[in-house]
Amino acid sequence: MASSAYTLLSFTFYTFFLSSGSYKAEARRFKDVSSLVSKGLFDSIFLHKDNNACPAKDFYTYNSFIQASRSFPRFGRTGSSMKRKREIAAFLAQISHETTGGWPTAPDGPFAWGLCFKEEVSPQGNYCNSSNTRWPCSPGKSYKGRGPIQLSWNYNYGPAGKALGFDGLNNPDIVSNNSLIAFKTALWFWMTKQSPKPSCHNVMIGKYKPTATGVAANRTAGYGLVTNIINGGLECGIPNDARVNDRIGFFQRYAALFNVSTGPNLDCKNQKPFT
Repeated sequence: MASSAYTLLSFTFYTFFLSSGSYKAEARRFKDVSSLVSKGLFDSIFLHKDNNACPAKDFYTYNSFIQASRSFPRFGRTGSSMKRKREIAAFLAQISHETTGGWPTAPDGPFAWGLCFKEEVSPQGNYCNSSNTRWPCSPGKSYKGRGPIQLSWNYNYGPAGKALGFDGLNNPDIVSNNSLIAFKTALWFWMTKQSPKPSCHNVMIGKYKPTATGVAANRTAGYGLVTNIINGGLECGIPNDARVNDRIGFFQRYAALFNVSTGPNLDCKNQKPFT
């Protein structure tokens, strides 16, 4: 997401709660993401995350991922088994692209090297938007990309910290120093609606309903729309974009490991970015 920082909008604070009897019944049925993602599957997805060449070696643990997911009870627990697995696969694919250490001839292929990095390499500035007075920058702090989703900019660190219980403006480094908080920031981004963008979660579970503007912009539901949400300003509306193809490659590999289809509309080449 560090690469997409130029296109991100301020997040709308979003509270997660069990709001209906039907959802509570569903939550009781599907108690934990670990029922769909075993440690063995997690390790087979992230074959090289703990390689000595990866700066994030031993940082992104299975236990931290599972524990973080419990703070977001709708993640991976909404809809049919296929929808739940597909959402998890999509999430893991997107964070893999953001943190990849892979290359075309890498051992086990380029899509086996997700979660290799925990912070942005050679950031272009400190990602402080001084015009955003709601989430003012702390002097001397850098809001570069950190964690699985590469959280970036003061106007993202501030609300993420408020929602998750850490001081994102004064202590942004915690996202690359605390594995649990790192995964929570990625899931928070995934689950949180960013007006006018829908949440990635709602797109992947089929609850996204395009507005008239969305229809005109060809923002069709699918994995490609998730990419548009994350980094559309730099990657969407471009035929055969290498970054989009990388995101798709991760998703295709992970969906196969979950034994689910990817669904339609994998790319965003015909979509207009959100503004």
